[in-house]
Amino acid sequence: MELHEGRLFWPGTVEGARPFKKKEPGGRVYGAAVIGGGMSGAITAAVLSGEGLDVALIDAGQIGAGSTSANTGLLQYSNDIMLHELAEEIGWDNAIRFYRGCTEAMDGLGRLAEKMDADSSYISRASLYYATDEGDREKVRREYEALRKYGFRADYWDSAEIGRRFPFQKPCAIVTHGDAEVNPLAYCRGAARLAESRGADVFEETKVSGLVRDDGLIEVSTGRGPILAERVVMATGYGRTFLADHSVKDLNRTFAIATEPVVDLGSWTDRMMIWETKRPYLYARTTVDNRIIIGGLDQETASLPHDRARTEEKGDRLRSALCGLFPSLHVEVSHAWAAVFGESDDNLPVIGRHPEEENVYYLLGLGGNGTVYSMMGAEVIAGLMKGKKSLLSEIVDPAGRARFWRM
Repeated sequence: MELHEGRLFWPGTVEGARPFKKKEPGGRVYGAAVIGGGMSGAITAAVLSGEGLDVALIDAGQIGAGSTSANTGLLQYSNDIMLHELAEEIGWDNAIRFYRGCTEAMDGLGRLAEKMDADSSYISRASLYYATDEGDREKVRREYEALRKYGFRADYWDSAEIGRRFPFQKPCAIVTHGDAEVNPLAYCRGAARLAESRGADVFEETKVSGLVRDDGLIEVSTGRGPILAERVVMATGYGRTFLADHSVKDLNRTFAIATEPVVDLGSWTDRMMIWETKRPYLYARTTVDNRIIIGGLDQETASLPHDRARTEEKGDRLRSALCGLFPSLHVEVSHAWAAVFGESDDNLPVIGRHPEEENVYYLLGLGGNGTVYSMMGAEVIAGLMKGKKSLLSEIVDPAGRARFWRM
């Protein structure tokens, strides 16, 4: 399926990057074959290769060319569903454990960035999460109290404090610490290249047509020939997922813009990442070359508009929203795009073992925190492959959350 359209920003930042080594299938049995070369697959390949596994990373196109290229690169431990709201659904113990898993994943993303041989523009940032209107004030206050009670790094700003720090005022806000911004395409390709340096084979332009058991191994059938592996990880994002249906996914579309470089960002305190309580919400960040990226205006459809004028109209609306927050900034749109994204029914990623098929795993980082879920999932799956089932893995386990069939 088509995952994005319009003029993307990130591909232009990695032009001329060293290509991956050309490989042909066959002649090697891998410890793990990772299907999907987006953020989830690349991070999984890096983590598993770091555990000493021989890894094949397989993608139907080029590494990072799918949803990753349309990602806006905001990395946060907070989720689209607040901690206290998640607790109402899965209980406090599980909700706290999941949020702590997200903070650990943030730490893991930072460590992985340090090991890459290329700059992914991974920069630690704080995030400002503001109440869009007075009706959300109590909800924000309750969330702040929950975060602080359970040891998460967060501050509470009232309207006056926000006004002292920014050229806009909102009823209140939570400032979370330990978040980060990133060039998602550079990070994804950097993770894949790190895996390659550890002995992994990267197969681009290699479309997978199915999985077959073969004398105790799993044959990954591709148009270029079979790839044999002891284990398979499905990191297929919003595309086809073998041996499981798509009922767990709710696919939507979103819009984003990048501006031309801005001369003076002095009014943007600490270059915090910004988002809001309203649903669908706006989210914004800066870049290393003084651009601003802002996204939102989500719509409940998986089809892309196929209309340049409509995408540009959404871009104009995002620009207007940005100018509403920072009226003194003169901004011009340089890139505007639309993209598909997915959410799960229960607001959690799908990570774990196929309930019946031995040595088949899933990492579907559904939701606004897909990159954080990718790191979380890679670590969970690495543990499961070593026979370690954590309490976190029980929360995100696919069993009972989707329908499966056998090979």
